[in-house]
Amino acid sequence: MGRQEKGEGMPKLYRKRFIPDEIVELKDDRIVYHEGNIMITEWDVLHPKAKFSHGISCYYMDKGWKISKFLNKKKELVYYYCDIIETAYLKAENAYIFTDLLADVIIHPDGAVEVVDLGELSDALEDGITEREIKLALRNLDSLLQVIYSGGLPEMIHFMEEKV
Repeated sequence: MGRQEKGEGMPKLYRKRFIPDEIVELKDDRIVYHEGNIMITEWDVLHPKAKFSHGISCYYMDKGWKISKFLNKKKELVYYYCDIIETAYLKAENAYIFTDLLADVIIHPDGAVEVVDLGELSDALEDGITEREIKLALRNLDSLLQVIYSGGLPEMIHFMEEKV
C-alpha cells in the first residue's frame, strides 16, 4: 500500500477514550503511510495548545502503541508521546477504532522517560474498562518500555520520519 493519498478508499479513523467516555472521528488526520500493521498520520491538534500545534503519529497496531512526535509552530520537537492502544478494524465500514488504554509514556528531548496516567487505569475500572483491557494496557506498556530502555526507540522514530 505505501504512501496514501486522500480519497474514497481511505479508511476512517476513530479515537475511543474511556476518560471522558467518547469516540471521536479523526477526520482531519492525514494518512501518509499504511502497510500491514503500521500506519503513519500527520495531524493538527484538535484543541489549540500553546506548546504544540501539530505532529506525526505512527500506529504500531500489532504492538498496541501509537508513537507521536509533537511539534511546535516552528516544527521543533516538543516531545514524543506514546499512547498504549488497542486497534479494531471494521471491514464493512473501512474504519479503524484506536482505543486509548490510558497508560502513556512521554519521552522528552533530553531523553528523560516519564510514564503517566497509570492512576486513570484504576479510575476507568470503575467506569467500564474491562480487566482484559487493563491487562492488555499493562502488557503493551511493558513491551514499549523494554524497547525504549534497550535503545530501540530511535529506529522506530527514524522509520516514522523517513515515511513522511
